[in-house]
Amino acid sequence: MSSFLISFIASALLTLFIIKRAHRHEAALDTDLTGVQKVHHEAVPRIGGVGIYLAVFLTCMVAMVRTPILGRAILILLLCSFVAFGGGIVEDFTKRVSPARRLALTMCAAVLGYFLLDARIERIDWLSSSWLLSTAWLALPLTVLAVAGIANAINIIDGFNGLATVVTISMLLSLGYVAWQVDDTFVLVAAVIVAGAAAGFLIWNYPAGMIFLGDGGAYFLGFMLGELSIMLVMRNPEVSTWYAALLLIYPVFETLFSAYRRLFVRGKSPSMPDGIHLHSLIFRRIVVWAVGRRDARALLMRNALTSPYLWMFSLMAVVPATLFWQHSGILMAFCVLFVASYLWLYLRIVRFRAPRWMIFGKKK
Repeated sequence: MSSFLISFIASALLTLFIIKRAHRHEAALDTDLTGVQKVHHEAVPRIGGVGIYLAVFLTCMVAMVRTPILGRAILILLLCSFVAFGGGIVEDFTKRVSPARRLALTMCAAVLGYFLLDARIERIDWLSSSWLLSTAWLALPLTVLAVAGIANAINIIDGFNGLATVVTISMLLSLGYVAWQVDDTFVLVAAVIVAGAAAGFLIWNYPAGMIFLGDGGAYFLGFMLGELSIMLVMRNPEVSTWYAALLLIYPVFETLFSAYRRLFVRGKSPSMPDGIHLHSLIFRRIVVWAVGRRDARALLMRNALTSPYLWMFSLMAVVPATLFWQHSGILMAFCVLFVASYLWLYLRIVRFRAPRWMIFGKKK
């Protein structure tokens, strides 16, 4: 608990400082108000990841004083993450780092984690057996793709105030809970520290959107989620690999479905941004009925009202993953249920047939 509080307070104070300073430097601001995925009405700092990263680093230093071995291990993980974080931050400032380069940097960070922390996928569980990945030529590319994919997935769902941050916090707390159950102190403390830093950032990001997570923050949180998930599952055989699959399924399936939709349905590059993600559809076709107006205040309200829909939806995976972390069969069933629910909901909304229970107001 103390690690969470230290990280939370440090992140909140650092983020406030960044907000005050960033408005003096145009390079740190998101000034594009017309992009296909833009839903804010004024220039906003997009370097919230800096406060989160620094808060985790400072809390790690405190942990090193209290428990040197544990603190050093977390510091190594943090240093690995800097490669992914750095690429995102450079993009936040310059807007010149392509998605392919950011993905490549995240892969390099995953390679470092593979060799320095043994964060590697070495088995895949089934109902009554496990498929062992005994050779590096299988384990290494699978690990690198998984970690980079998760980091990219968090970046993709970072479309509205508080959306990616709350989803990430809930996943980190689940990792911390399961780590506590299996007595994995490293994953427990690391997950709690990162969750605290994300929560400290959140108070300035939601609902008012005074600062954005940015690519640096999204890639950092996604990388930490991927690494900690792999390490928890692989270091503790009693934890099913399907726990991690279900825990992370919302951002991961959103990414896979978006790539399929862009490439095979629309005939475009999977890296091209568009405005028809599930969260974008909820914003444009559901929340509009609850607010209606198009002025700045209404736009901010619609932005804030969109995220809770996806928070609740992601909990459809996070909660059962946390409850049934040992039971592969149940976890696999919930994975299928989540995918079916996603596709059903997406098709209903895109056809203007959104369920009535999702609309809680009338158009003004």
